Amino acid sequence: MELGNVSQPTYGPGLVEVPGSSMPGLVGMVHGFLRLVQPHRLPLGACLPGEGCHPRAAPSFLPQVLRYELGFLVCTAIGLLFIVLVPLVGCCFCCCRC
Repeated sequence: MELGNVSQPTYGPGLVEVPGSSMPGLVGMVHGFLRLVQPHRLPLGACLPGEGCHPRAAPSFLPQVLRYELGFLVCTAIGLLFIVLVPLVGCCFCCCRC
């Protein structure tokens, strides 16, 4: 099966403005959250998955990736805190009705 003249997609740095939608408020809120959680760009220069990384490049690459994922790590920590804390507080309210 031949694909013919299928061009390669080009990827940019991301959306600069909110795309047209039937729910512009929701789309703007989602993009605002993503810009808040992940404001830094992905560090692509040091090491790519599937390719051999130079052993000396790996220690400098890890802090860049952690900085890139810091917002998601904070959101995950807050989520895990709520998963543990909310049932515990609910159990205390149910069992200890002072």
